[in-house]
Amino acid sequence: MYTSAFFLMTLVGCGTADTGGDSTDSANDDVLLPDVSKATFVAGVDNAFMPMPVGATWTIEGQGTDEAIVIQIEVLSETRVVNGVTATVLRDTETIDGELAEDTWDWYAQDSDGNVWYLGEDTCEYEGDVCVDTHGAWEWGVDGALPGIVMWADPEAQNQPYYEEYYAGEAEDVGEVVGTGESVSVPAGSYNDCVKLHETTPLDPAISEYKHFCRGVGLVRAEADGEVEALTSTTLSP
Repeated sequence: MYTSAFFLMTLVGCGTADTGGDSTDSANDDVLLPDVSKATFVAGVDNAFMPMPVGATWTIEGQGTDEAIVIQIEVLSETRVVNGVTATVLRDTETIDGELAEDTWDWYAQDSDGNVWYLGEDTCEYEGDVCVDTHGAWEWGVDGALPGIVMWADPEAQNQPYYEEYYAGEAEDVGEVVGTGESVSVPAGSYNDCVKLHETTPLDPAISEYKHFCRGVGLVRAEADGEVEALTSTTLSP
């Protein structure tokens, strides 16, 4: 699910999560950890609310902020095998006032039911064109890291928080569907039939972010601490 400042993924809680036989340190028994052992993966990602056709691009910009935040996302033609699963690769770069701030490769795969799983990321924060921090990088199957679901085939049917990723102490993300059938207007256009997610994290309790994903387009808007980042252009059409 796109993981720059705009596509941040986060979690809620730290106790035991249901892993379908395995257990992880999670603080909230009410948070679902999807059971990846039951998933059968297919080629590509075409979930209506998070489509990832090869070559698709999105440009997102900060709205009403003092800094010029620009995020570029592209679905690459290359793939990556993660724990035996062939993943779709997205690259997203974030610049602030024209300088590179973050560069990330995200790995996703869709199961036969239409759910989109997040399998890991290779990410780095930059200062003066120098990579200074890879905190948050993780990969399913490495050091106990587990994948989560970032978009359900039927978001309306989800009634509890769920892990979007789980790597203890590094990437413990949880999302919750808080709205469906919503309408959103951003510089790129006006969209109907959008899903609203709330994302938080125990790794930084101050984080609380709301995102809108719209049918046929994907993520179009994110808001946190009163700041908004919104889609300004895309090569996809709803």
